[in-house]
Parts: sequence; structure tokens; C-alpha cells
Amino acid sequence: MTKIMAITNQKGGVGKTTTTVNLAASLAVAKQRVLLIDLDPQGNATMGSGIEKRDLEITVYHVLLGTKTIVEARKKSETGKYDVLPANRDLAGAEIEMVDFSQRETRLRDALQLVAENYDYVLIDCPPALNLLTLNGLCAAKSVMIPMQCEYYALEGLSDLVNTIRKVRASLNPVLEIEGLLRTMFDPRNTLAQQVSDQLQAHFGSKVYRTVIPRNVRLAEAPSYGVPVLYHDKASKGTQAYLALAGELLNNAAKSATSA
Repeated sequence: MTKIMAITNQKGGVGKTTTTVNLAASLAVAKQRVLLIDLDPQGNATMGSGIEKRDLEITVYHVLLGTKTIVEARKKSETGKYDVLPANRDLAGAEIEMVDFSQRETRLRDALQLVAENYDYVLIDCPPALNLLTLNGLCAAKSVMIPMQCEYYALEGLSDLVNTIRKVRASLNPVLEIEGLLRTMFDPRNTLAQQVSDQLQAHFGSKVYRTVIPRNVRLAEAPSYGVPVLYHDKASKGTQAYLALAGELLNNAAKSATSA
């Protein structure tokens, strides 16, 4: 069964796009069929996958408006070995144009139904805002991964996001659940980071991934080359962390399948 996961946090700069791109590449290396959906008008996941957003004639914008299908819009990431439903600045106008649409929150979910069975994983990179684009991502997904830095303000934002997920589950997507919380840009020498990490584990327990993504120069460099970190420096700590995260996801999925 296809695992459709939204990667979201309304706080910017927490590693959402970095996680989406590098997790997609790590899952692809593990022989999984992966579709990355870029729902951010900045198009960073598109560029980080080696696709030039300025050259695109068809994007997720056209899919949301219903003028093109995902099959027509998707591109192959040659640098990451996965498929991409790309985005560029055109997407910024989609919210306004969709306001009068019926079922405007489920446009992406409806479009995905035609291709979901062709993939093992669909990863949705949501924008850093709780807007209609993010809502489309949450309605299309079956679960949510929340990347977050271990700092005080991150805990404040997490509570708002959890409440939003509850509301979406109650009114629009009853199968939506929190897949897990991912600690990103982690510096073990930082006392506050350790304290926040301990609080997360105490409150969310097994929902906190064992894998921790460290602060890593190679992770920051890779997007400028249009490649996932795996193909920039396979020995880096960032690469090893995202490979471990992919392994953790696959192990969890195998356990769930066995218990079912």
C-alpha cells in the first residue's frame, strides 16, 4: 500500500525541504518507488532535486487547478532517482484561484488517486504556513512527519500544528495521523537542545524518531549543486542520518504489516 506522507511545520527554517529531498533519495536507494510533491511556491524541493523551476511549463499549480494530470506534470529527478511533481512561483496564485472551487481542500488528493498505486512512498513538501496549500497536503496524506529544531519556540509552534492536524482529521481526513517528530539541526553540545529533546520524548514517546538529523555543512551545501546530500558526500553525517531515517521508516512499515 502506498504511504503518503506530508512533511510539514508552519515554522520556517526547520529542515522540511532538506528532509523531503534527502529522505526521497534515501528511500529510492532502498529500491522504493518515490514521488516527491513540491507544494511550496519557492520551489526549493524542485531545485534541490536538480530540476530548473524557471524552465517548467507544467507544475503542481496546473494539477491543483485541474488543467493537467500528475502524469503530465511530473519530472524525473536524475540526481535523486525519484519522480517530482514540481513547483515554481506560479503556485503562489493557486490559493486565490481555488477559493471558489468546490472541494478545494482535496484537489491534490483527488489528483493523486490516479497515480498513487505506482509508488511506494509519496512525500509532500508543504510550505511554512497553515494555508490552503498545506491543507491540500494534509488532506492528501495519510500521515504527517514533523521536522523540528529542539528549541523553545519550536514547542510553541508544535502545539498549534497538532491542533490543526486534529481539526483536519475531524472534518476532512479521518485517516490522518502523526507519523513522527524528527529532530533536525541537532547539536548535542547545546544544553537547551537536549532539554527540549527530552521533553519531546517524554510527551510523544515512540512518535519521536530514534534518528536525529545533525547540523551538517554538507546538508547545507547540497542544494546549491541540485543534488541530495547522498550524491554530494555519501560519507557525511547528514547522508548517514537520512539513510538511517529511511531505514527506520521501512522497519516501522514492515512491523506494521506483520502485526496487521
